[in-house]
Amino acid sequence: MKVNRELLEKVDFEKGNGLVPVVVQDASSKAVLMLAYASREAVEKTLETGYAHYYSRSRGKLWKKGETSGNVQKVKEVLLDCDGDTLLYLVEQKGVACHTGEYSCFFRKLAEE
Repeated sequence: MKVNRELLEKVDFEKGNGLVPVVVQDASSKAVLMLAYASREAVEKTLETGYAHYYSRSRGKLWKKGETSGNVQKVKEVLLDCDGDTLLYLVEQKGVACHTGEYSCFFRKLAEE
């Protein structure tokens, strides 16, 4: 991946105690797939490999999305928000994104007009 190192240094990991939230969106359909967290190491691994890596807060370790399920996320673009404390990954999703078997983690409708 072509990386803007200057912008990478502006990612504010300190605000989230070493982690930043990552919104994950399907690059084609624009569906929001999931929300995860990434450490600096996870972001750097993502940029190095082109596949999404996150930090598991429950397991306390780095993980590659799909490493056991095969449902990997090929990262096409990484965007940084205006405050420098949230990332958006635009991905090509292989298989489903949600551990429940749903394509997106956002499949339960809480309210609508």
